[in-house]
Amino acid sequence: MIKKLAFLLVSIWGLAGLSVRAQDPHFSQFYANPLYLNPAFAGVAKCPKVHLNYRNQYPTLGVYQTFSASYDQYFDGIRGGLGFLVLRDEAADGTLSLTEASAMYSYHLKVNRKFSILAGFQATFRQRALDNTGLTFPDQIEPFYGFVRPTAEVLENTTNQHLDLTFGFLGYTERFYFGGVVSHLTEPNEAFLTESKLPRKYTFHAGATIPLGKRRLYNTTQNMLIPHVVYQQQSTAFQLTAGLSFNRGPITGGLALRHGNANPDALVLIVGFAPDNIPWTIGYSYDYTISNLTNALGGAHEISLSYRFPCPQKRKRREAIKCPKF
Repeated sequence: MIKKLAFLLVSIWGLAGLSVRAQDPHFSQFYANPLYLNPAFAGVAKCPKVHLNYRNQYPTLGVYQTFSASYDQYFDGIRGGLGFLVLRDEAADGTLSLTEASAMYSYHLKVNRKFSILAGFQATFRQRALDNTGLTFPDQIEPFYGFVRPTAEVLENTTNQHLDLTFGFLGYTERFYFGGVVSHLTEPNEAFLTESKLPRKYTFHAGATIPLGKRRLYNTTQNMLIPHVVYQQQSTAFQLTAGLSFNRGPITGGLALRHGNANPDALVLIVGFAPDNIPWTIGYSYDYTISNLTNALGGAHEISLSYRFPCPQKRKRREAIKCPKF
């Protein structure tokens, strides 16, 4: 009951249009959900590819879950990639939810034999919804029996729908990559009452690949170290994640530190299986909370799956970007 009351207070502040502003859902396995990180990633794998992602935040509470699914493919005729993404974010067992459906196009420009630039454009339909059947209000409280009275509160608007735009770019060579994104260019109003604009989000990400040992002829499973960093800022909130991934054959492992506004937030441990001879990959990550909140709420669990379809036979093989798989 205390958990529901806490969520109720936050919801009421948001409904009233006060200074509480929503923040975007996030995933710890950034590169296992590339279209959500940056629309310029559309078609970067060249072959058609599907990504599925699930995140369970604070499993002790059991109220924060995020799901996403995406598909992208490169097309020679448009010199770029097309991508589609759907996302569902639920708080308080679905009482407050966000549903997104996005379409994106990424233009691929090969500057020279070693360097390529990609520019991504994304249009998103967003819907926030409030299920008021799961809410309780102070006027329902009876001192001896609890929440037994009917409420006089009437919520006329329980959905908010709008269109949103995002732009991103990506540059890479065989050894390093970098990219940037500006999300919510239109700063849409997300309030159910009055006005509460969703602030723009700025993202910068970069990394490098460091081969370990000599690469033998016809060997595509060379061991590699991949340091990477992702910085995101939305209004006054920012998040910096710096990590190191290690690829040894089909096995990938990684460790990252996520830092928030005031203090370190979590250690992220990642393990994945991505063999070259089969078209699917699977990854798992766990966020161990190291902030003042402690790990009492269970951190966060995240699972990613991807499947790569065969490329059209007439297409010449192209070099894809080398970045963390998860």
